[in-house]
Amino acid sequence: MTAPVSALPQARERILILGAAGRDFHDFNVIYRDDPAKEVVAFTATQIPDIEGRTYPPELAGSLYPGGIPIYEEARMEELIENGRIDTVALAYSDLPHEQVMHLASRAIAAGANFLLHGADSSMVESTKPVIAITAVRTGVGKSQTTRYLSKILADLDQRVVAIRHPMPYGDLAKQACQRFATYEDLDLHECTIEEREEYEPHIDNGFVVYAGVDYEQILRAAEDEADVILWDGGNNDIPFYKSDLHIVLTDPLRPGHEATYHPGEANVRMADVVIVAKCDSAAREDIEAVEASVRQMNPTATVLRCDSPVTVDDAEAIAGKRVVVVEDGPTLTHGSMSFGAGVVGAKAAGVAEIVDPQPYAVGAIAATYAKYPNAAGILPAMGYGEGQVDDLQATIEAMPVDAVVAGTPIDLSRVLTVEKPLVRARYSLREQEPGRLAEAVRAVVP
Repeated sequence: MTAPVSALPQARERILILGAAGRDFHDFNVIYRDDPAKEVVAFTATQIPDIEGRTYPPELAGSLYPGGIPIYEEARMEELIENGRIDTVALAYSDLPHEQVMHLASRAIAAGANFLLHGADSSMVESTKPVIAITAVRTGVGKSQTTRYLSKILADLDQRVVAIRHPMPYGDLAKQACQRFATYEDLDLHECTIEEREEYEPHIDNGFVVYAGVDYEQILRAAEDEADVILWDGGNNDIPFYKSDLHIVLTDPLRPGHEATYHPGEANVRMADVVIVAKCDSAAREDIEAVEASVRQMNPTATVLRCDSPVTVDDAEAIAGKRVVVVEDGPTLTHGSMSFGAGVVGAKAAGVAEIVDPQPYAVGAIAATYAKYPNAAGILPAMGYGEGQVDDLQATIEAMPVDAVVAGTPIDLSRVLTVEKPLVRARYSLREQEPGRLAEAVRAVVP
């Protein structure tokens, strides 16, 4: 006798998640981990060096994955689809041109799989506390300085603020499930990379606790215990992991048009409550106006504010008239596609004699970065995802015939590099052209 249809065994849908050690792990945790109808066969990795070849550990993967989940390089996608009998490829990383998203989709479809982009709500965790989210249309727009600015507004309102940073789990994933940083000693204890320090140190310098890690529901519940308000400090141009009461999105008039041509930055603009046009003190008027017009076309109800990103140099006299190398934030110069940052702005304002090109002196991972990202030419990207990259960064600086180093990264590089040349920091902040507008937006959602 033939069994009724309802009694037939149901095959699990086999999933391949394309990621970069961040959104991919979060989507798995929230959407797939406990779903018996779906099986995540593997993750892929890109953007971040040395992620592939690891395993998403069973401690985090849950009871349906006792052996954990392997991580492969993205270039092997077609092989994984065929050998893993993949039904669906799910894209779960950010800062991609729309055209590149469709190239990935075409590769998946041609290999026989479906291609999936999850909606924003499907992976957002709800908080018991008000959440203010800061995201952007591209990496390197100024999210961190905006988060610091908002933190001060909230502190003035007598709110206990905890920042939660988008994931950067580059070490032992199980140990990094839920991390709390309140002091520099915490950064040392967790063996944070340069990229992690760039995001955590500014919060600590301002006296605020910051959480990060891998399991963002666990992180949220821990943060809620010591916060009146949660600040989501987004990474790249990713969508928030938490449902927000106020969603602030930064756009960049130094990259006009990118607000409508990158994934998922365009989605952020369309979801935003407030859109900041940043760097207005460095951008051309016509580019500022073009970005504003683009934003208003996509999201007519959003409040649009112009803000400056003023740069100050700690000791301008130390570099005036000198030959310098400028070190800028790594992601901004790599997949962020910028060719300069705050360090260059500060160095030129201080009157340096010459910004020396590091390329002839680049070694190891630094030389490889220039080969992959030619837009970084002339400036030194602060690549520090691991000890080897930090060593290559230090060796490149030491080999250069310069008088000083100008660091435009958000951290004190002297804490992680040992160089004989004087190191001068270029710092940047947020300045509203209409003071008080952001505080007004905050007061509308803070009890």
